[in-house]
Amino acid sequence: MNKTCHLVTLTHDPKIDDPALEVALKSKFGYIGSLGSSKTHQKRIERLRKQGFKDELISKIHGPVGLDISSKTPQEISISILAELIRFRRKKNYD
Repeated sequence: MNKTCHLVTLTHDPKIDDPALEVALKSKFGYIGSLGSSKTHQKRIERLRKQGFKDELISKIHGPVGLDISSKTPQEISISILAELIRFRRKKNYD
């Protein structure tokens, strides 16, 4: 993986999302995002800490993923995620 590779987990299920996040944090993904509320993200952080991940590394996860545009529908949520990813890519140097 390299900094132009990106991962977003969407299942809301720690049994599926957490292993993917663990792999992503150990790799060189440019962007890592995970769907869920702020409360869900806080629980995710605690689980990753228990797995031995340091806060500096965990902070690379964009969570809750997406720009805060008060999304409600799946379509709006997907737009907010893509908008955040575009903003991330435009701010990064990919040379």
